[in-house]
Amino acid sequence: MTAYISTTLRQLVSNRADGKCEYCLIHQDFSIYSHEVDHATAVKHGGLSIEENLVLACLPCNRYKGSDLTSLDPITKQVTLLFNPRLHKWRDHFEIEKGYIIGLTDVGRTTVFLLKLNESKRLMIRQVLASQNLYP
Repeated sequence: MTAYISTTLRQLVSNRADGKCEYCLIHQDFSIYSHEVDHATAVKHGGLSIEENLVLACLPCNRYKGSDLTSLDPITKQVTLLFNPRLHKWRDHFEIEKGYIIGLTDVGRTTVFLLKLNESKRLMIRQVLASQNLYP
């Protein structure tokens, strides 16, 4: 079942994120597909279609995340929460180095892993944009 999100609420979420994916920070202007407003906590897990639970995500980040709330930390192999833009600060969990998104914490590493943030095509796009001062 798809949850209804009003146009006004969609615009609020997009404006709050300044048009950037809240996971990889790519701006909507540089994506082939429009960014999507989605639930940080999926409806199937009890998440509501309210401002406090909605995020702006690019298509790859949204598809890789799906309804997941956790994954395995690639270093510790422990079940770990994913980054939630409504609960966490991006800079506490990630840094960018030459276009690479580096997980600084277990949450960061796990999110980089599950969302495939450094997949070669995605990395190349970020590096090209960064070389033109268009990312992040």
